[in-house]
Amino acid sequence: MPKPKIVFATGKRKTAVARVVIKPGNGMIKVNSKPLDYWTSEWYRLRVREPLILAEDIAKQVDIIANVKGGGVSAQADALRLAIARGLVQFARSKKLKELFEEYDRNLVVADPRRNEPHKAKGASRRGSRRHKQRSKR
Repeated sequence: MPKPKIVFATGKRKTAVARVVIKPGNGMIKVNSKPLDYWTSEWYRLRVREPLILAEDIAKQVDIIANVKGGGVSAQADALRLAIARGLVQFARSKKLKELFEEYDRNLVVADPRRNEPHKAKGASRRGSRRHKQRSKR
């Protein structure tokens, strides 16, 4: 089968959502219309680059345009790396690459299902989802 011309992939972590477009190119990566080198701090940039480092030959053949919003910086980085890894697997059509990602870190291919617990109304104040109103014994 021929490789697809354009691949769309999404990744989610908590409330952050990343949408990625992967197309043939020369290795350019843009996040929210800026090059990845100017996006947030070095730690998060390295975290986003993990799937690109693992799939070195494929990563040099594609351009990645990403849009990420919601959540905090850490959740955005995790959503972005999930979307990039999924997109590269889809672009390469390679089970070997998917197995490599799963072996390195399963969160590169499978989303983390944990979410915040909703606020409970009865007797709870604003201090948390399971917090109850303080009671006095005397």
